[in-house]
Amino acid sequence: MGRPSRLGDEDRSDYASALDEVIASPEIRRLLERAGLTGGRLRVLGLAAVAHTTAAADAEYRRYAALRRQARGGRREAGASPLSGPGDQERPGAGVLAVLGVLTPVLAAVAAATFLVLGYGLRLAGSLPALAGTLIGVGWSSLVVAAVTGLVGVVALYRTAAQQPADGAAAVPDRSPALQDAREAWLAALRDRGIRPFLLQQLAGTATPPADRGESSGFSSPAFAGPEFSGPGFESSGGVAGPRLPDTRR
Repeated sequence: MGRPSRLGDEDRSDYASALDEVIASPEIRRLLERAGLTGGRLRVLGLAAVAHTTAAADAEYRRYAALRRQARGGRREAGASPLSGPGDQERPGAGVLAVLGVLTPVLAAVAAATFLVLGYGLRLAGSLPALAGTLIGVGWSSLVVAAVTGLVGVVALYRTAAQQPADGAAAVPDRSPALQDAREAWLAALRDRGIRPFLLQQLAGTATPPADRGESSGFSSPAFAGPEFSGPGFESSGGVAGPRLPDTRR
């Protein structure tokens, strides 16, 4: 079958709900009390093993994902669109035109203000009347360009905002009976064949009783614990002298 399907971001809440449902079952609760663990610890283990547990219900998940993709008209599922690479991440209006639509009104307004200030300043000073008239004319022309491009930018922004609800409506999952049945079949397989066996395996490993260490934990050796043993230079309980150390004094 190949590699198991990776669980989508929008399906992780369903996985967490299925995990909580299995942990809340009487069987798992009874084993938790016997093993001395908490449900929170078991939940962390289940969330960390999502790739392992979902592989057991991969066939059901593939069918559910295919039906959901078909219900959405072949669109990429919500939350699964890549940030880079091939795809439809680029939207109409983005790029050079969008940049020019933002910068042109600003630059035109700055130029208009500069030319008008210089032109009227020269006219008030009474010097260079020809240059003053030229600057005033260019300033008013720049002001008109700024107004027109600003109006075009506002209209484009309004159109972009008006298209957002249509794109968002396509991402709403279809609630057809077939899709609901596929979802329930995936969740049932996930609980029975993926999550529950994994949790039982974890609980079986933690519920193993410690090995019997015996009644005495101290060191014991048959050579020193026998009734015939006595310390150096002492007599045993039967009156027989124990082994003596050689005399090393000179």
